[in-house]
Order: sequence, then structure tokens, then C-alpha cells
Amino acid sequence: MVLYLFVDGIAERLHSGQPREAVLCAWGICEDGAKVLLHLAPGTKEDLASCRGFLEDMKRRGLSDPLYVVTDGAPGLMRAVEECLPRSERQRCLAHRMRNLESKVPEADWPEFKARVKAAYHAPSRETAQVLREDLVSRYAASHPTAVRCFEEDFEACVVHLRYPLAHRRVIRTTNLLERLFGEERRRMKVVANAFGERPVLKLMYAALIRAAENWRGVTVSVFERKQLEVIRQELDVAHSRRHAPAAKAPEAVSPSRVSSKVRT
Repeated sequence: MVLYLFVDGIAERLHSGQPREAVLCAWGICEDGAKVLLHLAPGTKEDLASCRGFLEDMKRRGLSDPLYVVTDGAPGLMRAVEECLPRSERQRCLAHRMRNLESKVPEADWPEFKARVKAAYHAPSRETAQVLREDLVSRYAASHPTAVRCFEEDFEACVVHLRYPLAHRRVIRTTNLLERLFGEERRRMKVVANAFGERPVLKLMYAALIRAAENWRGVTVSVFERKQLEVIRQELDVAHSRRHAPAAKAPEAVSPSRVSSKVRT
């Protein structure tokens, strides 16, 4: 069973003479801590239909809702995760988010802004993260309004990882492993012209990623951490049941019985 699922896209030229298109890739961390490559498929522009089809294909092949799914900020991908994996929590990739923020802050102010953002994202708890969030907003709202709006957008999804075992958080808060895989894939693809058409290019990508995945190191999942994750699974299932429980009908008013004053014989 997959505990943590990671989904990201790489822009690749699948058709000669055409713009690069998104290729979706998914990998996961299983109950035993092993990392596995799960799926690779063209995703056009990471739109909702493509992302939904990508996730549904994995579900047809046996994927059950993981505890946790990490994605970038592509709207189609985020919505597809919420629709197709309703028992899972969605984490915003912090590497992507930090790059977004850096582009909105002057270079001279970035070191301090970055330190405050990381303090919030890497806080010991979600409650502490909220306090640090408010402090950053009050400090920079006037001077860097665009960066603050970006920081506040989807903030709850940026700190979902704080609910999970401490030893897992560094590994599960980004899609960095996919980024490294894509770097390896690009290095290997440079030696071959991208002019073979979609199917051959996808085969080359898949072969390169499979080879790179052979060197992945797993994650240790202790007995205590497994119990933590079981509790989270139960809590997520209860929350899902409550969200989808049928609305209770109000009891119909019962009209009071009429008692005749006349004596019946």
C-alpha cells in the first residue's frame, strides 16, 4: 500500500517541431518504506482532464487513496487530487513554493524573508506555523504585498506535512526526488534526438527513469511511526465520512391530537 504519493510533470518535446508538452510522473513511498515509480503518461498542459485520467488510471490498477499526496501548484492537478483521492491530504511542494516566492521578493530582502517563510513551513506544529504566518504577514504586508499574497495562498496545504512523523517530513514535503529524476532523464535524452514521436520518446523516458529509480534509498518506518500513520488514516476516514454523510432530515411536526369534550357512547 502506498502511504505517500508524489506527482509532478516534466516538459518534453513529444512531437517533432511542436512545443514541449507536460509528461506526468508519479512515485510513492510504501508501507515498508520502499520508494517505487508508479506511472508515466503524457499530460498535455497538466489540465484537469489529463490529471484526472492519470490518477484514475492508477486507481484502476489498484492504487488506493494514500494518506498524503504532494503536488506543485498546477490548478488542474490540485483539483484532480481532491476529486480522485478524497481520503488523502494534499501537500503543496515547498520547493516549488519557495521558487515562486523568491521571484516576488527583491534580492536584497530575500534572505530574511526566506528565513521567516522556512520557519513557518518547518515549524514543530501547525499551530506554531499559524503564529509565524501571522508574524510574517504583519511584517511584510505593506512592503511586499505580492509576496505576502503568494505566501498566504494555499498556506494550509503547505504545512500538512507537520501532521506526519518528524523523521519523514524532510522527505515528504517536496517533489525533489522527481526533480532529480527529471534532471537525469534530460541528461540521458540529450544524446538522442527528440524526433521519434510520442511513443518512442515516452519509452526512452521510462527506461531512463527506471534506471535512476534503481538507486533510490527507502525510508525507515518504525513501529511507532506506523501506529502514528494508522491513527492518521482513521482520522482521515472519519473526516471523509462526515463530509459525505447524508444530511439529516428534520423530524416532521406531529399535530396534537384533538380531544373531544363530548362524551361518546
